[in-house]
Amino acid sequence: MERTPLGFLLVALGGFVGAVARHGVDVAAGDATGVGTLLANVLGSFALGVLLACAPSRRTRLFVGTGALSSFTTYSTFVADAASLGTTAGAAYVAASYVAGLAAAAAGLFVGGRL
Repeated sequence: MERTPLGFLLVALGGFVGAVARHGVDVAAGDATGVGTLLANVLGSFALGVLLACAPSRRTRLFVGTGALSSFTTYSTFVADAASLGTTAGAAYVAASYVAGLAAAAAGLFVGGRL
């Protein structure tokens, strides 16, 4: 890990980009509980798979992976959405999220040439 001022700046700038992109996904998804979170987490899983397979440098991984994708995807909102849906719908949402996220990450690794 790069513990330099540039490394911290890359993570911070990536975090800003990811948070703004995440807000855009939520706005585009409308008010449906969990839709924006599910979409962001699946897209983020795919992008992380591609990044892990193709990242040209450690700094790219810092900016895109640690910064942008970690603020684009979110576990805390995922849990809140699942809890707000109730037991049955929440369990289905969790299962769908994990299946879709793992499939998207595998697809990203495949697209990146690592599978």
